[in-house]
Amino acid sequence: MEERESDPEGGFSRERHVALMEMMAEELPGEYATQEVNRLTLAYFALSSLSILRALHRVDKDQVVNWVLSFQSHPGKNSDWDNGPFYGFYGSRTSQFSADENEIVYPIGGHLASTYCALAILKMVGYDLSIINSEALLISMRRLQQHDGSFMPIHFGAETDLRFVYCAAAISSMLKDWSGMDKEKAKEYILKCQSYDGGFGLVPGSESHGGATYCAVAALKLMGFIYTDISSAKIEHSTLIDVPLLVEWSLRRQAEDGGFQGRLNKPSDTCYAFWVGGVLKMLGAYYLLDHGALRQFLLSCQSPHGGFTKFPRERIPDLYHTYYGFAALSLSGEQGLDPLCVELGITM
Repeated sequence: MEERESDPEGGFSRERHVALMEMMAEELPGEYATQEVNRLTLAYFALSSLSILRALHRVDKDQVVNWVLSFQSHPGKNSDWDNGPFYGFYGSRTSQFSADENEIVYPIGGHLASTYCALAILKMVGYDLSIINSEALLISMRRLQQHDGSFMPIHFGAETDLRFVYCAAAISSMLKDWSGMDKEKAKEYILKCQSYDGGFGLVPGSESHGGATYCAVAALKLMGFIYTDISSAKIEHSTLIDVPLLVEWSLRRQAEDGGFQGRLNKPSDTCYAFWVGGVLKMLGAYYLLDHGALRQFLLSCQSPHGGFTKFPRERIPDLYHTYYGFAALSLSGEQGLDPLCVELGITM
């Protein structure tokens, strides 16, 4: 592995990161206006970052709970739970409504990814998820599952792939209720997505990808189909996927600069230190990677303003790569950071 320069101050700039994330949790810069429809997801990144940094006490948790709950879609008195929209959480205020060709505005349903983010936030701040009326949510979520076991994120006209299988599994796990999905059908879909090289593509037959591979392994783990690690002599009996080949593919994603790439022949990128590193963590093979080189790579992506950038030695951080930079360092046991429940993507 080639040597990289670390942070000029010699390490992880925790206080600078906390200050930036506290600001982000309060008000996002104008550059994020185009992502308004993903407001809940952006909040998840900011609050999860504070949680990893052990600074979640700096936000008003009651205010956070009330704000998140205000995004839930609720059925009306005459709603048909089996044929209506998904009664999860909207991504933002503006995504709650749409307009038809006559410019008549009507409410639309929730989104699986936004629902995952909402429940993750509530769980992080200590809200009792059993209080949520989850019956309509789970009944309508089951309708999003397709015949092949995949999931659509909304109730009409959207793509289906492993991202939304993972969201459905994470939602079910957090709510401790699996009535909203057919686990066997979901498992079969995931297995079809494993490629010849051991990684997983977003859909069957597609190129192996770090994010898709995380979604596949985490979903299988949450559903109870992966329950042991590579150190076990009985690994071949513990899961239906080819674990040794998957571990080899994952380890090969660590590049010469110490970082992780999401796909073959791509540059190292901060976020894949979590996506691929998380796969190795869940499989019990995290100890096999070069931790020192990875830390140096991540510190080279540390912005002087706080936060992390996508690539080394850039200056302006973004919320997405900042969160996954913290998450990756948490996986490797960075001092001062809280550990993660890897398969849920939230602090324990």
